[in-house]
Amino acid sequence: MPESIPCALTSAQPSRRLVAAGVIRRIPGRTITVRVTEAGATGVIAKQVTR
Repeated sequence: MPESIPCALTSAQPSRRLVAAGVIRRIPGRTITVRVTEAGATGVIAKQVTR
């Protein structure tokens, strides 16, 4: 039986993690903005401004 290669099983993976995520949703007359981080979530519901 061939020997296993330990370095292939324990190779270092880059440390990547989600720092923040957000969404903006526009519905008739309103804009909803939500932001989520490790510290918590914030959100705003605002009247849509006509251009």
